Amino acid sequence: MKKAIVVFTLLALVSCKEEVANPADAIYFGGDIITMEGNEAQYVEAVAVKDGKILFVGSKSEAEKFQANSTEMKDLEGKTLLPGFIDPHSHFMSSLAMGSQANCQPAPAGEGNSVAGIVKALQKIKEDKNIPDGETIIGYGYDDNAMPNDVLLNRDDLDKAFPNNPVIVIHVSMHGVVLNSKAMKNFNINSETQTVEGGIIVRKPGTNEPYGLIMEMSYLPIFAAMPKPSVETQLGQLKEGQMLYAAAGVTTAQEGATHLGEVMTLERGAKENKLFIDVISYPLFTEMDSLFKIHPPKDFGKYNNHLKLGGIKITVDGSPQGRTAFFTTPYLTDGPGGEKNWRGEPSFNQDKANQLLKRIYDAGLQSTFHANGDAAIDMCIKAHQFASAGNPTKDRRTTIIHAQFIRKDQLNKFFDYKLIPSFYTEHTYFFADTHIKLRGLEQTSFISPMKTAITKRLRPTNHTDFNVVPIDQMFVVWSAVNRISRNGVVVGASERITPYQALQAITTNVAYQYFEENSKGSLKVGKLADLVILDQNPLKVEAMKIKDIKVMETFKEGKSIFKK
Repeated sequence: MKKAIVVFTLLALVSCKEEVANPADAIYFGGDIITMEGNEAQYVEAVAVKDGKILFVGSKSEAEKFQANSTEMKDLEGKTLLPGFIDPHSHFMSSLAMGSQANCQPAPAGEGNSVAGIVKALQKIKEDKNIPDGETIIGYGYDDNAMPNDVLLNRDDLDKAFPNNPVIVIHVSMHGVVLNSKAMKNFNINSETQTVEGGIIVRKPGTNEPYGLIMEMSYLPIFAAMPKPSVETQLGQLKEGQMLYAAAGVTTAQEGATHLGEVMTLERGAKENKLFIDVISYPLFTEMDSLFKIHPPKDFGKYNNHLKLGGIKITVDGSPQGRTAFFTTPYLTDGPGGEKNWRGEPSFNQDKANQLLKRIYDAGLQSTFHANGDAAIDMCIKAHQFASAGNPTKDRRTTIIHAQFIRKDQLNKFFDYKLIPSFYTEHTYFFADTHIKLRGLEQTSFISPMKTAITKRLRPTNHTDFNVVPIDQMFVVWSAVNRISRNGVVVGASERITPYQALQAITTNVAYQYFEENSKGSLKVGKLADLVILDQNPLKVEAMKIKDIKVMETFKEGKSIFKK
């Protein structure tokens, strides 16, 4: 009889667990849990998740009220839980081809600090992928400013090493290429090819023969015609590409300059349920006419199986490290083609910028501008003033991607007009030494001025521009907190921000940038259960060690998508 009573009691206790009115799928506890709510760090003991959303945030004892037999109790064991990181700007489609292209980046990301190092990387990918003669070899990450003694990569170097293959080496800015002779022939580039407005073609000294970098508007036709994997191949690469982001704790990625064919590939991937992180696409302005025939403005701003068309991307200038960013004052060196008194050039004139943005605003869409130099940023501000039809303070969340060499007076305009700067503090590490040479220490020390922007009540975001540099969110945070160059020089100490502010720039501020502040960016009841677990707390480790923090697990809507 006593045994029966004990068994009955145990069964009753089990039944009680099952009778929880609103049971959680999982409860996280046992570590630092940072909600990212507010402008100061807030910690809670537990987070409960149900059906892909956050069910509860608070004390562990209260969270246990949502515990049923089916609830998975996830002990963090001292690790740190945060909302999943949101990517403010990168090139998601580039991630699909990473495995089939040569890494020609300079150290520490690669061995491309010399012509020999670049050729070695290209030879390795040819061997590893068994690329036969006649097929195109592609490398990425060439940085002309990292080359010793100004000895730059040219077509002769590539012809000598690869006489039987077309070779394409993409510039680190992703705004240009160096081609060998076979590749130039494929793209119909020769001594008669004209340099278009806003373009750069470096010629062989004493001739009109294209010889080195081809950049900006002269590069766009090459980019559009570059050999691309089949749609089937790209669909098969979607998982690998997404895993690069998930391994960095990123649960929402941006495709920041999408061509129409890529939009269609992403759509098919979404339709076939191949996307397990959110991808936000910003198609290029050059293809608006064709795009709107397929996707009128009403199709924008909403997810379909993890894919959303966010708005239209306008590219105003190039890159400062490529000497194609557009400034109000000259560079300290000649231009990429030897131009004197060089300030860079815009992709088009102010009137075209005005009309492009007006068309986007009139369609009710968000726009993102690519602008690096202060003259290019002036163009963005003027275009906004023109296109806003007398209402420049409307909440459009127009975002200026990079905005690296922004001036203080321009930051004031950003606040007045509710423009969002998406900065790029990793340049203080990867390219600051180049910027000092090209623009001087004073101007370089103010690149990506996160602290000043925050002081002026802006909500800046901070990105990688992947695959210009690797997708590594802890390095993004580290660079914003420390601002140290690869040569160990502090670049703009007065613009350093706190680790918490640096985390805001990849969580809550980005959710705001995307009009998604009600569903992402912080741990709050009702928001998506997009989560990341780190092995250490970025707010508690020594500032210089933030970059060493590892992502242990990433969850998208409650489902684990990466585990170290």
